[in-house]
Amino acid sequence: MTILTLAGSPSQNSRSSALLRYAAERLAARGLASDELGLRDLPAVDLIEGNYSGSAASALRKRVNAAQALLISTPVYKASFAGGLKAILDLLDEKALADKIVLPIATGGSTAHLLALEYSLKPVLSALGARHILAGVYATDRQVTVQQGYVAIDDDVRERLDTAVDRLAKHVSTAPLSQGYDLGYLALNARFSV
Repeated sequence: MTILTLAGSPSQNSRSSALLRYAAERLAARGLASDELGLRDLPAVDLIEGNYSGSAASALRKRVNAAQALLISTPVYKASFAGGLKAILDLLDEKALADKIVLPIATGGSTAHLLALEYSLKPVLSALGARHILAGVYATDRQVTVQQGYVAIDDDVRERLDTAVDRLAKHVSTAPLSQGYDLGYLALNARFSV
């Protein structure tokens, strides 16, 4: 199974990227590997021009298509998720997130932007076919500090992120491996009733 982490910040040292890396480490501790992709991994000209037919966009779509789950992080600017992340999402197919488990993660200047996940990011994820979007994790700039490679995460944020990642891990580890119904799998996991 594949888990893709998608960083929407233009900075590798951003708070949202730090939370994404922490989440990936927690997944690794649970025996679940993840693959990382960030805004900086795609050519700027392809993002600016929305070069859907380019090789970078094609590679992006293949990686998203292969993923069973995505963790998507973004800084919040002016009550909305980052434009760079939107540029990445615009390169995906219309239903690219169908049948995927998605965990949104965001950071912003204050709690006033807390609902940016609900009112700006989640509708875009839904438009891309996501139907299983886990409760997002939002942190303020005061709750996550990044200085000279050292990351400090507030206990409350760490606890909420741990819970969200554990929930994602549970969904990933119990998801069927195929699109069809496996009665043995359903019976073992009590996913049916008579």
